[in-house]
Amino acid sequence: MPETIDQKSAYFIDLEAQYGAHNYHPLPVVLTRGAGVYVWDVEGKKYYDFLSGYSSVNQGHCHPRILEAFAHQAQRLTLTSRAFYNDQLGVFASYITRLFGYDKVLPMNTGVEAVETAIKLCRKWAYEKKGVKENKATIIVCDHNFHGRTTTVISFSSDPSAKNHFGPFSSGFINIPYNDLQALENLLQRDADIAGFLVEPIQGEAGVFVPDEGYLSKAKALCEKYNVLFIADEIQTGLGRTGKMLACDHENVRPDIVLLGKALSGGMMPISAVLADDDIMLTIRPGEHGSTFGGNPLASVTAVAALQVLVDENMAEQAERLGQFFRDALEKLQSPLIKTIRGKGLLNAIEINSTDPNMAWNICVAMSQKGLLAKPTHGDKIRFAPPLTITEEQLSACIVIIQQTLQTFE
Repeated sequence: MPETIDQKSAYFIDLEAQYGAHNYHPLPVVLTRGAGVYVWDVEGKKYYDFLSGYSSVNQGHCHPRILEAFAHQAQRLTLTSRAFYNDQLGVFASYITRLFGYDKVLPMNTGVEAVETAIKLCRKWAYEKKGVKENKATIIVCDHNFHGRTTTVISFSSDPSAKNHFGPFSSGFINIPYNDLQALENLLQRDADIAGFLVEPIQGEAGVFVPDEGYLSKAKALCEKYNVLFIADEIQTGLGRTGKMLACDHENVRPDIVLLGKALSGGMMPISAVLADDDIMLTIRPGEHGSTFGGNPLASVTAVAALQVLVDENMAEQAERLGQFFRDALEKLQSPLIKTIRGKGLLNAIEINSTDPNMAWNICVAMSQKGLLAKPTHGDKIRFAPPLTITEEQLSACIVIIQQTLQTFE
């Protein structure tokens, strides 16, 4: 632990290290409060949040409208389970399906639960609608994907740290390179048992890899040609983050199944959703899938408020405009430490040009000392994803912090 950590922060860091599992490596900052684009640590220092809870707080920390809806419902009814109806789930289902243009929604809690749900739903559709023989349905996934950390999902991860000593793994998945249409078509041509193609419109955890223009629309066309479901994992890229409500909207692609999470609650609680039309969704019948907490009244009210805030405050348009402003500003820095700049909307990353494997981490620690919080991913990449409520003036101040920090390492 660096010697610069204050005593109060050190207490909480030591407490977590002693009693918590060691499955994360956080920056040495202990946060206690958040509002809008800012968070404060236990010492009272203010920071710009450039991670946004991995895009969970697109609407900003503790957005007052979401907070009000959450608090009001929390005093009325929080959980019924799905053994009974409640008076908020139908309202949420009606709102979200109309907003995104699908027949049905299946509510869950975490992002990876939505992914697991989509896998089951895709396989069920394959057996009951496409006519694939039992236990033969296969789903295509991409190398360097990140869809969560359950046993099924890590089965098709290409990250060794996600898989080492966690096997045996689940079968039924085939990996192909990301952004490779020919690999996708070759597989679709030769395997009639393929049920779906699960893809991130932008690979976030891998370092914000944006595919070539037209990749998503052409992949969707191939899926239609071969009667395969196109499943878009929009858990991190959706809900305004990339400059559209869905990242697939940039290419006017309508996925067969859409997965949402993270900012669906504005950071208030775990909420996720799977959207699909009746022909797909209704293959799952009572008793075949569910969740005690999925679709609870507190989550339903919170999600409606979170979505309405995105719409009312034009946050997708804000992300589109400011994302371009941010990338242009990074280009103008012309820092020798920036190897590449990638992104769309306010989901961006820089790849660090250095032989020092700890350089990205050291840069993030130094930025935190100047009041900006960001986190490395896969060693040499730094993701920049502030809340969509950030202003141009605030973003300009953050660019100065990034510039000053890079200069100290050049």
